[in-house]
Amino acid sequence: MAGGWLDRSRIVAPAGWNRWLVPPAALSVHLAIGQAYAWSVFKPPLEEALGLSGTQSALPFQFGIVMLGLSAAFGGTLVERNGPRWAMFVSAVCFSSGFLISALGVLTEQFWLVVLGYGCVGGIGLGIGYISPVSTLIKWFPDRPGMATGIAIMGFGGGALIASPWSSEMLDAFGTDTDGIATAFAVHGAVYAVFMSLGVWLVRVPADPSPSAAAMARLSAGTAAIRVSASTAIRTPQFWCLWVVLCCNVTAGIGILEKAAPMIQDFFADTDAPVSAAAAAGFVALLSLANMSGRIVWSSTSDLVGRKNIYRLYLGAGALLYLTLALAGDAAKPLFIVAALLLLSFYGGGFATIPAYLRDLFGTYQVGAIHGRLLTAWSVAGVLGPLIVNAIADSQESAGRTGPDLYALSFVVMIALLVIGFVANELVRPVAARHYEPQPGPEAAQEPKEAAR
Repeated sequence: MAGGWLDRSRIVAPAGWNRWLVPPAALSVHLAIGQAYAWSVFKPPLEEALGLSGTQSALPFQFGIVMLGLSAAFGGTLVERNGPRWAMFVSAVCFSSGFLISALGVLTEQFWLVVLGYGCVGGIGLGIGYISPVSTLIKWFPDRPGMATGIAIMGFGGGALIASPWSSEMLDAFGTDTDGIATAFAVHGAVYAVFMSLGVWLVRVPADPSPSAAAMARLSAGTAAIRVSASTAIRTPQFWCLWVVLCCNVTAGIGILEKAAPMIQDFFADTDAPVSAAAAAGFVALLSLANMSGRIVWSSTSDLVGRKNIYRLYLGAGALLYLTLALAGDAAKPLFIVAALLLLSFYGGGFATIPAYLRDLFGTYQVGAIHGRLLTAWSVAGVLGPLIVNAIADSQESAGRTGPDLYALSFVVMIALLVIGFVANELVRPVAARHYEPQPGPEAAQEPKEAAR
């Protein structure tokens, strides 16, 4: 149990506390840990300074996403027990320490320290930080949980919008040798520690966390009647269909995102208008904006058209966009940029829509715990996406190919994965009533604690 200043009892909001002070606390954490989406800015200088391949330089990012999924899936109990201030503090310490360990690794030319620091230690900070404000915001905004969680998740998607140009400027200022990269990592660690401390200080929990009668009245009668436990959900085909859907959608998006800066430079290297490093960093920032916007736009659209239909768009249109990129090659730079932006908006929208999809199928009873378990699909995708793109690009480069030929085969693999995800989405059906938990009696005014985990 966390004690002292970090204890949950120390952050119970007094009467009259303005709940709109809590979203900035969530954003201070999610905008920081969203830096993970700007990792591709560091790939080229790391590869040159330490003699790494594209596959090797992706390892810190891959481990970070793996640890994010695992710590989010298995850390929910600790977050609920100790409270959001404790969780945000742990996130800040791990995420900032990850950068400092990475700085030491680059300075001593020990790449395994970069993987350990950014990937493992920092990845734990990613996962704990990802789930801590989301849970708190749901409690503060039971009348608008989708909007509340959207705020935080949008911040995570938009973190690279700040981090990408900032990181690029630091590398320009400090240099791209080992000393310069190490200094940039150290500055990241120090600045993010201060920035995330704002959330640690500002976050509060409501005195009465149970949903209000008005909020409960907003739930549809059909959804309110569905009560599936997390232990039961993972034994249903619906859960595993959605696991495949999320894994395929994330793999397709994260493959571009992790290698975005070098990808656009490689794609147009042999044209009359090659892409500079600064322009590539700007492209990463645009992708971050698309990722962030998609989390609001597409998830809101799903309320109108339905979850299955919106995933048909993510997966079906995504496959067509990859096909367009494979066929067009380097013929049109605007086409490449627009297609990549749409793909990243689908990637972000998939994250924001999946909690609502889970709620539609399994109800609100233990949807938080179910969501945490589903995020293991993100861990798998965090390995698959970069591995597919980097390994194929490295092999094609070894064979003497350049430009779009480096990525054509990986685009075909992404198309196949999106088709698999599309089929899995089509197989989703309502959960059978035999899996429902009994309805609570009038005395059960609150959901079990497990429901929030």
